[in-house]
Amino acid sequence: MSEQTTLRGTVEAVTFRNEQNGYTVLSLNTDEELVTVVGCLPQIAAGDGLLLSGEWTTHKVYGKQFRADTAERLQPETAQEIYRYLSSRTIRGIGPVTARQIVDRFGSDSLSIIENEPFRLAQIRGISLAKAQKISEEYRAQAGLRNCIIGLSKYGMTPEQCIRIYKQYGPASIDLIKENPYRICSPEIGMSFDSAEQLARAIGLACNNVFRLQGGIRYVLRHNLGNGHTCLPRHKLLEATTRLLDCAPDDLDVCCQQMTDGGELSFFLRDGVEFIALPNYYESERYIAGRLELLMRFPFPTYRNINSELRKIEQQQNIVYEEKQRQAIEAAVNRGALILTGGPGTGKTTTLRAIIAILEKNGLKPALAAPTGRAAKRMEELTGQEAKTIHRLLEVEWDSNDRPYFCKNETNTLDADAVVIDELSMVDVPLLEALLRAMKLGCRLILVGDTDQLPSVGPGNIIGDLIECGKIPVVRLTEIFRQSMQSLIVTNAHRIVSGQMPELTNRDSDFFFLSETVPMRAAKLICDLCSQRLPDAYGFSPVQDIQVLCPSKKLETGSANLNNQLQGVLNPPAEEKAELLLSGYLLRMGDKVMQTKNNYNIPFTRADGSMGSGVYNGDIGRLLLIDRRNAELKVQFEDRTATYTFDEAPDLELAYAVTVHKSQGSEYPCVILPVIGVPTPLCFRNLLYTGVTRAKKLLILIGTENAVQRMTENDRRTLRYTALQTFFSPSEQQI
Repeated sequence: MSEQTTLRGTVEAVTFRNEQNGYTVLSLNTDEELVTVVGCLPQIAAGDGLLLSGEWTTHKVYGKQFRADTAERLQPETAQEIYRYLSSRTIRGIGPVTARQIVDRFGSDSLSIIENEPFRLAQIRGISLAKAQKISEEYRAQAGLRNCIIGLSKYGMTPEQCIRIYKQYGPASIDLIKENPYRICSPEIGMSFDSAEQLARAIGLACNNVFRLQGGIRYVLRHNLGNGHTCLPRHKLLEATTRLLDCAPDDLDVCCQQMTDGGELSFFLRDGVEFIALPNYYESERYIAGRLELLMRFPFPTYRNINSELRKIEQQQNIVYEEKQRQAIEAAVNRGALILTGGPGTGKTTTLRAIIAILEKNGLKPALAAPTGRAAKRMEELTGQEAKTIHRLLEVEWDSNDRPYFCKNETNTLDADAVVIDELSMVDVPLLEALLRAMKLGCRLILVGDTDQLPSVGPGNIIGDLIECGKIPVVRLTEIFRQSMQSLIVTNAHRIVSGQMPELTNRDSDFFFLSETVPMRAAKLICDLCSQRLPDAYGFSPVQDIQVLCPSKKLETGSANLNNQLQGVLNPPAEEKAELLLSGYLLRMGDKVMQTKNNYNIPFTRADGSMGSGVYNGDIGRLLLIDRRNAELKVQFEDRTATYTFDEAPDLELAYAVTVHKSQGSEYPCVILPVIGVPTPLCFRNLLYTGVTRAKKLLILIGTENAVQRMTENDRRTLRYTALQTFFSPSEQQI
């Protein structure tokens, strides 16, 4: 490790800055040489004097650099230093000309005048009292951030963390954080509970301090949102928090009661059990229930020409709708809401196309959407209608703190008479709430999904709760159509759902089982199949057509290890292939990559030269270029080439292998699914079913029959505590 050292000098120029996290590249004049300095240096400008602590490093492209871990800004003292600082435009409203005027009049007192007597700036021609006040406010705000960084760094806080805190709490940051360190693990700041605990110890907060008890309760509730729970039974919440904090249960019980009495937590009773929820999720589920009940009471007009329209469609397309499909079509058109569910090959897409056609025939405008970009694209291909992500449909934007919000809402509703959502199992509570708020009164809602797939990654159990509430018409398609019965993928998927072992011995179909008991050999077999055997036998492209799906990220047949193995086989290192090392993995030009979150600001260019922006969670592409000079990546997706900054690169992961959870909403020509050494918490039926149903043309299971049998027989579904059903009045509304 390089030796820690200090460096003192004056900033000549700032060459790069990321305004979100403060990462900066600047040139520092030490009086002996001009040095390149990198690090989190927010609000640093040309002319600033700095005392830095850090280490010397050598960048393989940019050469020798000083990486600053801490920085103390030295106040400009002489008139010349102050002029250089003010003329750097670091303070809005002051440029080189105004800076010269200020320094000529006030000399070395200029900064004191700006901070404490801004009205005196109005003595200068061109500066009004209002402008003088704005200049002073800007200067004091920058001073506040610097003070925040200096004040909290002594407790081990990094400059990046201090920036997030200051954006939330402003000049009062230090006092507020010292009073209650657990503020830093709020969603707005996003630091870990462990960090808050370390900060609390550094400040000297007592173990039974009320802020610590409150912070622990909130943390347990927020942590369990990641497990799908929107609420917890009170006794389980207190048990988990007691273990976390190692505190007296009675103190915690009193604290929890005070929080519910004060409205900081919400509670409700179900079957005599008290549940506790964070207020925003409690209100979200209450709104969803109320809005859907209102939707079902709305007096929609009845369209009586549905049967004649269906007969025309049947004649044109040479098909015959079965009774359940007809019920679904009629309910979708004449009722306020419908849930359409069923497994593969049962005609959901055929039914959905008819629903859309009849809606349009009756002058109604439908809007189609799905939770992810790949699911929306698949929906568009299957229906022939434009489909968007739900976020794009609701016109997501980002506020000054980089938090998303939707432009479509109660006051700016969607221009649609019916909203059709596919892959309902992937929709969580906040997203459904936002969608319902954006629907105008009288807009129908058609929800399509498969109840046997994995639940949403986010909190809630939307598809299960909405079916169980009994308030919304539900049509379950169960008949497998003749053409689909020819596919062993389809028939085995239905066998798995019913708890029967899939057919594993058939060697003349689209579903194959390859027995392997040693994980290392299974990983090697997967590499051989992807690189040689399947491309030779079927003509599949290893990158475009074959997708490895893994139950988990870990172990030898997990996605992390298989990505490393497949990268070495399918895209080995070469002198002409640039590489970028990220946290825990390496990206190389030519790699297959996946976008892991929605980013609506990434620019792209289509093949026809048209431009746009937006890359979505689950989009898979190929890394075309790593441009170190411009700190950019270029990724070729199916229909566009997107340009990433290096700061956005961590949103990309290798995608030769992905988890089954990540594959939801997608289909691939060929799927390889390892079923060996599956971790016990993931060894259940709906994970196997979801993986199998991602394959369109060919599915290969690799592993042991015992693992397949254990997954098939285990119909244990992850229990999710939710409040949604509590807010529906009892009713039966099934079809």
